Amino acid sequence: TTVEGFALAAAGGILLAVLFNQSRLVEYSLYPYAVILQVTPIVAIAPLIIVYVDNLTIALLICAWIVAFFPILSNMTLGLRSADHNLVDLFRLHGASRWQVLWRLRLPAALPFLLSGMQVSGGLALIGTVMAEFTAGTGTATGLAWRISEAMNRLQISKAFAALALLAVLGIAIFLALSALEHLLLRRWHESAIAREQ
Repeated sequence: TTVEGFALAAAGGILLAVLFNQSRLVEYSLYPYAVILQVTPIVAIAPLIIVYVDNLTIALLICAWIVAFFPILSNMTLGLRSADHNLVDLFRLHGASRWQVLWRLRLPAALPFLLSGMQVSGGLALIGTVMAEFTAGTGTATGLAWRISEAMNRLQISKAFAALALLAVLGIAIFLALSALEHLLLRRWHESAIAREQ
């Protein structure tokens, strides 16, 4: 559920950021709602989602998406705006269309920002899923968070620590996977990833 929620957040954040970049009216209309989603604690939202969504898996997916969405949207929006204005002018001088400027200049410029946002969102998606599982607490959940809650209720401390360790390993694995993706995509051209001789 964590991975699916993160993937949906990444896709939605990228598409909406591109839409924001192409239309200020859309950005000014929709960005406040994204901010509201970000600043409302998932602890407060999760019980309502679980009540109104019949399928627990979908409810967990929504919770993971909510907490992972904003960092990707915010970083991607900033990255698209950060393209060198002199290069933008040069593209336009040579007759490049709006979509050519987006595809060949703005998206590559935004890639480091996007990957940084994804690293943050990967951990947040895991947190969102864990919080939703704790909130669900109905006996039907099967995730690691539910196992921790169940073990604590039965005073099975070692089982709770084992589940907690697995959650930590999962979080580290998500971070390392995204770090490897960042290195793979940036190592040949971006200053942050180019290896320097000492």
